[in-house]
Amino acid sequence: MTADDRTRLILSGPIDLSMVGEFSEAVTECLERALPLDVDFRHVTFMDSSGVATLARLLTKDSPAQPVRMIKPPDMVQFLLDVTGLSDKVEILTTDPGFPSAN
Repeated sequence: MTADDRTRLILSGPIDLSMVGEFSEAVTECLERALPLDVDFRHVTFMDSSGVATLARLLTKDSPAQPVRMIKPPDMVQFLLDVTGLSDKVEILTTDPGFPSAN
């Protein structure tokens, strides 16, 4: 989803090697928009290391998509964010902040 001042990436189902191509493409689009980003994890059922590596692209120091907020990551995603140190680079939201009218 896109708005003038923010992008939202909505993820669902398993985020694993079989989805890494599609996920990587979505991340590239978010980086190209170069706006603050919300990543909605509410419907993610699984994430492996390929998903974490793709997600890390959004969180590099010179990423144009800043700041990044994570919406309601499930426990296993939160664990991966914590173990990899990525949780220190994002704001974790326990409620949906809403989204401006989409373009």
